[in-house]
Amino acid sequence: MKSIKSSFLSVFLVLSLVTCAQDMSEVQITATKMSGNVYMLTGAGGNIGVSVGDDGVFIIDDQFAPVTAKILESIRKLSDKPIQFLVNTHYHGDHTGGNENMANEGATIMAHDNVRKRLEESNDASAGLPVITFNDQLSLHINGEKVSVFHVDNAHTDGDALIYFTESNVLHTGDTYFNGRYPYIDLESGGSVDGYIAAAERTSMLIDDDTKIIPGHGAASNKAEFKSFLKMLKTLRTIISDEIKKGKTEDEVVNNTFLTKTYDDLNYSWRFITSEKIRRTFYRSLKD
Repeated sequence: MKSIKSSFLSVFLVLSLVTCAQDMSEVQITATKMSGNVYMLTGAGGNIGVSVGDDGVFIIDDQFAPVTAKILESIRKLSDKPIQFLVNTHYHGDHTGGNENMANEGATIMAHDNVRKRLEESNDASAGLPVITFNDQLSLHINGEKVSVFHVDNAHTDGDALIYFTESNVLHTGDTYFNGRYPYIDLESGGSVDGYIAAAERTSMLIDDDTKIIPGHGAASNKAEFKSFLKMLKTLRTIISDEIKKGKTEDEVVNNTFLTKTYDDLNYSWRFITSEKIRRTFYRSLKD
C-alpha cells in the first residue's frame, strides 16, 4: 500500500508542476463545443468532457480542487441544471482532484473498480470516492443519448475508461490518448505498452471520420490525428522490441536518440515525457 500511495503522490505532484506551474488564480477555463450537447473544458490538468441538456449535467473528470469554482462557473454558462453524474477516466490527481468538491455539488461519481481501490489506498478520507463502480462497462442514458463507458485493460493505468457519446459521436479517451505528444504510461499503476496500444486499437474501431475526440491532454482531435498517434506507438514498439531482441541494455536504448528521432522531430517530446523517458518506458514494459 505504501508504494501505491507513494506512486500516486509523485504522479500528482509532477503533473501539478507540469500543468499548474502558474498560480491557480491565473488559470482560465475554456469551453469548446464538440458536437450536439457535448463540450470540452480545458484549464489546469486533464481535459474535461461535459454533456448538458434537460436531464442535467454529466461531466468527465474534474482536474484539480483549486480550480473547481472556475470549472463550475464555466459549466453554468452552458447550463443551469444540476450536476448529476461525474465519471473518472482513471485515478490520477489531475483528473480526480476535484472529486470531493463535485460530490458536494451533488454529483454521483462513477469509475472503474480499480480507480476506487487506488483512491482509497492513497486518500485518508472517503470524500470524493466513486460511489458507482464497474468492472467492464456501463451505460448512461442522459440528455437524449446513450453514453457508453467501458474499461480498457492495463493501458495508461489499470483503471482506464473510455466514454463514447453515441448520438453526438464524441469520444473522451482519458489519458489513453495524448494528442501530438508522447503518452504517459504509468507502469507502476498497471499501465503497459501492449495494453496502451490495444486500447488505441479499440479506439480506432470506434471512431469514424466525423468523430470528435477529447484526448486526456492536448487539443480536441479527430480520426486522422489519432491514427498518426497509433502509428507512432506501433512504430516505437517495433523499434524498441528489435533492440531488446538484439540484447541491448536499458541504458543503451535510453541513450540512443536515433531510435525516436522521427517523432522527436515532430515535437512529440515534451516536458513531462521526453524522448528519453518514452524510450525507457517502452524498454521496461516490453522487456518484462
